[in-house]
Amino acid sequence: MLTKANGKPYRILLANDDGINAPGLEVLEAIAADLSEDVWVVAPEREQSGAGRSISLSHPLRVRELGPRRYAVDGTPADSVLMGVRHIMPDMPDLILSGVNRGQNIADDVTYSGTIAAAMEGTALGIRSMALSQSYGIAGRSVPWDTGRSLGAKVVGDLLQTKAEAGVLLNVNFPDCEAGEVKGVQYTRQGQRDQNLLMLDQRTDARGREYFWIGFKRQQSKPPAGTDLHAVYNGFVSVTPLHTNLTHLETLANLQDGHG
Repeated sequence: MLTKANGKPYRILLANDDGINAPGLEVLEAIAADLSEDVWVVAPEREQSGAGRSISLSHPLRVRELGPRRYAVDGTPADSVLMGVRHIMPDMPDLILSGVNRGQNIADDVTYSGTIAAAMEGTALGIRSMALSQSYGIAGRSVPWDTGRSLGAKVVGDLLQTKAEAGVLLNVNFPDCEAGEVKGVQYTRQGQRDQNLLMLDQRTDARGREYFWIGFKRQQSKPPAGTDLHAVYNGFVSVTPLHTNLTHLETLANLQDGHG
């Protein structure tokens, strides 16, 4: 169990983007229970995959209390974190865990992901935050939830022993294999997805009108070593530090030199 300097357990806030009833949230609750007895859940009422870091500015938020320290928010993942930290919890959490997402959040996916966004919102509020996702479909099997469940508490506990940097969240992805087949943990950089795998699936409804599904083909690219993609594809847990400041410092310096 995680304890603070005063001997009290870590206060952990859980959120996600797959919704309050998602199986991945059950996995995350089990992981958190191995770390602390002071765990709070504040998650979206419905699935919010792909919501990114959007917040609800044009409609009011409604909160349902589902049980002790368990709430559903009629809003986005970022809304859920804001409500949890600023309204629901009596004190600031020591740690925010987001997930466990159904599907990996790697490469360019991180800018779409509501799972990443919840951790990013926590980071912006000055709280140590991590996003956890479970890869699947790469090996043609169902979601191997037990992989994250078995390894999650140790991975999170080990990461908490490292120095917390301001504005940095940790993006954790479990590979698409059984827990006993995982080769280890790799600390990686964000990769780049082959955008040719992005597809628009055109269909026709019962009234003859066109509609589209956006998605990715279940096909592996050949990413370079050291990236999150390469680690997950090769059976490793990937841990990528992401920064909330998106400034590209080298380009900024070049612009300033040329226009100073």
